[in-house]
Amino acid sequence: MSLKALIFDVDGTLADTELNGHRVAYNRAFEQLGIGWHWTEVTYGELLTVSGGKERMKYFVDNYQPDIPADTILDTLISRVYSSKTQIFKDMLLTGLIPLRNGVERLFKEARQAGIHLAIATTTAPSNVQYILSSNLGDESLGWFDIIAAGDIVENKKPSAEIYQLVLDEMGWQADECIAFEDSENGCLSARAAALPTIITVTAYTRDESFIDADLVLDQLGDENDAANVISDPDGSFNGQMLTVEYLIERYG
Repeated sequence: MSLKALIFDVDGTLADTELNGHRVAYNRAFEQLGIGWHWTEVTYGELLTVSGGKERMKYFVDNYQPDIPADTILDTLISRVYSSKTQIFKDMLLTGLIPLRNGVERLFKEARQAGIHLAIATTTAPSNVQYILSSNLGDESLGWFDIIAAGDIVENKKPSAEIYQLVLDEMGWQADECIAFEDSENGCLSARAAALPTIITVTAYTRDESFIDADLVLDQLGDENDAANVISDPDGSFNGQMLTVEYLIERYG
């Protein structure tokens, strides 16, 4: 079958949002609400093994704050933190502090010119997707995507395949007509569980994770002035400076 759609994760894949984005926003929210928590770079790296911001906070409480009871009071606290953090993160995006990763905008435009559909499959909040896209590409970029599946739209988050399966089912696409783009092991497991060919662009947090089922692992998508470096390419098909739609069509049909 011919290539029909590119499906993108958001955090870490479209923009390197974690270290100096979400982590900083969480810490500011903790301070704003008078909560004596602070997530260091090391702690946050551990928390990233859990998908979803609310789920990460629950994991943090279970492992670092065991005296806090897991009840409705905790759920309310987590909701307040998440709401505050989302607004702080929005403000960071709107002031241009979190750009798209190298090659992302180029690949979007190449896909649209080639008539290939774009989609989003992410566990981050829908508002975060909107802010990342609109602050970097303008409000009109939201219309570039046939579907934006985000947040709590599915019961089980990555590494479950549910978010990707939702996109495939809603759009009527077959897995072998699409390619998933991810940055983490959980994301890769999610996409592969949905039988999607998967390309990884690692971050500083995910570089050492396992991507044994990925079709290709790069440090970035690359462009004319900053080449992509290959981390893993099992079939040896990638030998360019940047990942292009032309390459994807040649490889996947």
